Order: sequence, then structure tokens, then C-alpha cells
Amino acid sequence: MPTPHYGQPRYRVIADELRQRIKGGVIPPGGLLPTESVLTAEFRASRGTIRQAIAVLRDEHLVVTEHGRGTYVNPHQHESRPGDGRETETRQRQVPADPEIAALFAVEAGTTLVEQQDVTRINGAVEAVVRAYRLRREKQ
Repeated sequence: MPTPHYGQPRYRVIADELRQRIKGGVIPPGGLLPTESVLTAEFRASRGTIRQAIAVLRDEHLVVTEHGRGTYVNPHQHESRPGDGRETETRQRQVPADPEIAALFAVEAGTTLVEQQDVTRINGAVEAVVRAYRLRREKQ
């Protein structure tokens, strides 16, 4: 179970974790997400909270839910639909943790984090900017 992020709604924390799994390839395009009951047990959250998290991912076109089949990763998430003008650009960089984010991760301010920024544009106009942070993994 992921570490709780204080000050952020629980469903957003769960959506962030699932998004990281999708973007990291843990759940590949076309792959099924775990069932709601498995996710409720893993995250120790209510079914409604899990459904809210999945709805966030559905709104971002990362997942698709089909009745009787389940929720799976959208195999066409990085493809633009003809005529919709949607583009998503992803950047990663290393940044020092500011005091607020450091407190969330329970590390010292200034600790190096990896920031991933996704910018979605429709016909050139910014629709959404999503920033996610994770601890930098030290090479061993």
C-alpha cells in the first residue's frame, strides 16, 4: 500500500499510483486493471473511493471500462483521434523537494525527487498540466 499523501483526497492518491503503474508499464496497454475488490483490499479504501480514482483515469483517457469485461488500459492512449487535435507531452527532470513536498515524502527539504510533468493540449491550447513526484532511486 502506498504511503498516504496528506492534504490530497484519497481517490487522487490512488489514481496517481495507478497512473504511475500504467505509465511505468507495470500495467501494459490493453491490460486489465485489478478488480475493484482487489483494489479496495490493496489500498484499504471503500469501493466508492476506488471508483472515483478509476473515473479520474477514465477522464484522462488512460483507461476504458466495458460492462462485463472490466477496466483496462486504453491501448490508444498516446494516439490522437482524427480531428481532435489532442497532444500530450511528457517531461521528467530531477528537482529538489520544497518543504511541502518533502513533508509529504517524509524526507528533508532539498532531497532530490523526480518530477514528471504531462501537458495535454487541444489544438495547441493547454487543457491540463499534471505533475507527479517520486523519490529518486539510487543506483546500487
